Amino acid sequence: MARTKTRPTIREFDLIRALHRCHGRRTSSVIQGIGDDAAIITPQAGQWTVLTTDLLTEGIHFNLRTATLFDVGFRAAAANLSDIAAMGGTPHHLLASLAIPRAGTSRQVHQLYRGMMAACRPHHVGLIGGDMSASSSGWFLSLTLTGMVPPRQALLRSGARVGDFLYVSGTIGDSLAGLRLLNEQPFRRVPHRRAAAFSNRHRQFLIERHLRPTARVREGQWLSTHRLATAAIDISDGLSGDLRHICEQSRVGAEIDLRALPLSTACRAYAATRKVDQADLALTGGEDYELLFTVSPRQRARLDRMVSKKGFALTCIGNIRPLRFGIQILSPYGQRHRLENHSYRHFT
Repeated sequence: MARTKTRPTIREFDLIRALHRCHGRRTSSVIQGIGDDAAIITPQAGQWTVLTTDLLTEGIHFNLRTATLFDVGFRAAAANLSDIAAMGGTPHHLLASLAIPRAGTSRQVHQLYRGMMAACRPHHVGLIGGDMSASSSGWFLSLTLTGMVPPRQALLRSGARVGDFLYVSGTIGDSLAGLRLLNEQPFRRVPHRRAAAFSNRHRQFLIERHLRPTARVREGQWLSTHRLATAAIDISDGLSGDLRHICEQSRVGAEIDLRALPLSTACRAYAATRKVDQADLALTGGEDYELLFTVSPRQRARLDRMVSKKGFALTCIGNIRPLRFGIQILSPYGQRHRLENHSYRHFT
């Protein structure tokens, strides 16, 4: 008679100790880290503390058919790092809370944490605590990240003024294209020259942009330190929705020039072969985690001059208009249209 294989039981405190050995990091600012009822840190004198948190739910924010737990951990940490970046801050300490389904294993938990710390390590972020629980359904992950920013240098959503220029970092639309690639059925290439333009390298680039996004921490710090931006937000839900947050908080309107949207070669190739609107990918796609920010007219020349030395990819895509103008897009043919909000929204 064949024996039924049983799943190894997760030993909570053994797992916590193992995670502490692997990822716990003591610095001069950490008085007490993992292993007590709460962590104790000492803030830097004269700095403002920045706090952010995110909750990720299996089936809503990620699907383990298209992402590994390493990817899930990486993206979760990148989302929090990006929030700190959008404030112009420096990330410091991470707390992670996790609900593990019945079929979950210690090996999977380690994989998840390795992904988180792979995103955090370049920014010298240390894991200082968190919590664990059993889950009756899927995986749940909640991260809290602390950061610091000099007083009165935080980048807010409320600082945009009429006449400011609207900038975005990197390229946008890549993450949505990557997600669609992961979810689509095997794509049959049409024997046509345009179809051949989308290569396997393009595919890997877009999938990587979705699974392993880059938090623009250095860019955010630079904008804050040199007081170049008047307002900022990270593109997590999509340009069409995240721009609205700036406009609502600043009580302004905006105009986006579709010809100026920064699109990667891979994203353009994807749009051509799938016969989708490349501008739509850029306007609606979330989780690129690029920075969307505004720059005053008197600072624009200084920013353009300084950015050439830093090597950052920053693109001017429009400008800030009066509130009554609303939010509009300028087509390549010179026509203006109201920008609809097609970004991701919870509970709808």
